[in-house]
Amino acid sequence: GRLRPVAGVLPAVVSAARAGRTRIVVPIGNLAEASLVEGIDVVGAATLAEVARRHGADIEVPEVPPDIPEPLPGDGPERADLSDVVGQRDAVEALIVAAAGGHHLLMSGPPGAGKTMLARRLPGILPPLDERAALAVASIRSLSGERVNSLSRVPPIEAPHHTASIVSLVGGGSRVIRPGAIARASEGVLFLDEAGEFPASVLDALRQPLERGDIEIHRAGASVRYPARFQLVLATNPCPCGNHGVRGAACECAPFAIRRYLGRLSGPLLDRVDIELPMRRVARIGADPATDRVTSAQARERVARARDSAARRLHATPWRRNVDVSGPWLREGPAAPDRSVRGPLDAALERGALTLRGYDRVLRVAWTLADMDGRMRLEPGDIGRALFMKKGIAA
Repeated sequence: GRLRPVAGVLPAVVSAARAGRTRIVVPIGNLAEASLVEGIDVVGAATLAEVARRHGADIEVPEVPPDIPEPLPGDGPERADLSDVVGQRDAVEALIVAAAGGHHLLMSGPPGAGKTMLARRLPGILPPLDERAALAVASIRSLSGERVNSLSRVPPIEAPHHTASIVSLVGGGSRVIRPGAIARASEGVLFLDEAGEFPASVLDALRQPLERGDIEIHRAGASVRYPARFQLVLATNPCPCGNHGVRGAACECAPFAIRRYLGRLSGPLLDRVDIELPMRRVARIGADPATDRVTSAQARERVARARDSAARRLHATPWRRNVDVSGPWLREGPAAPDRSVRGPLDAALERGALTLRGYDRVLRVAWTLADMDGRMRLEPGDIGRALFMKKGIAA
């Protein structure tokens, strides 16, 4: 009757605590994970007989070695610093803006421009997770079958390979419904490198989670809803060979191949991206001295100040991040910009350069820019910069 550790113990203990339970018994191999929940007495048992005797049975408990997994390895190497990025000042600034407002980001450029390097450094400049978010992240890890023995405050990052299937991205399974990369990236970053190589059906599966903040998985006889409050970062080359439009490089791709490659990023998906950042390769070493580069600590401080400013401005609303604010409140709420301020944005909407969803996303980025400057009202320059970051349109 030896008890073996199982997956999903942490969210089960969380649910038991919310239901008013004060004591819970778990396999001894899950004791460290279950003990992460405060306010509940967690007991580890090695055998079923031990549980029965704890409940009053007059039986002898056999001596068996407890099923305890090997300890997890220590923390990995220290996260890379943003100051490692050379010669991409505009890209670094766009990354900081994305972190400050929780905005979704698309980086397009040739291989070697630094897209992956930037994306990998995004979690290091995001604010640390609070208790609720850290517990939610750990619960998803537990449901995925991973061992959890501590609450990490660092936002997670998931980077599935471009050969990943819809099931691995969304989640699923034949007997037990497991969370996919979308759910595991909740409260953190979902990074899709070589986005143009992903099947279009896989990319389009992101549209509902991006809009709703959760993902529903339906199987015969069961359905599950997982959180999906992630920050999406896409990186793509301009064509299959990566040299289209690159000075000094020859592109061997046919025009049809280029259209098909970029066409996998559908219009509805791109409409949900807040910042579209074109990038070029670094052309000169030394153009960006180390003393002028932004460190992760400096960027993290700017992001924290901007988020504090947004939280103060939104204190009377249910939102705390600009990315979460509803469109009607942005356009018609008490802080809606005057017609003179949003003029370039209205003009872009009228000529079809923006959809209404894109209009709202530009407003969200504009508010983030205002928060980074410590202002409580939008100015025309905020709209202009946000419009340029979304569509490359000069106001």
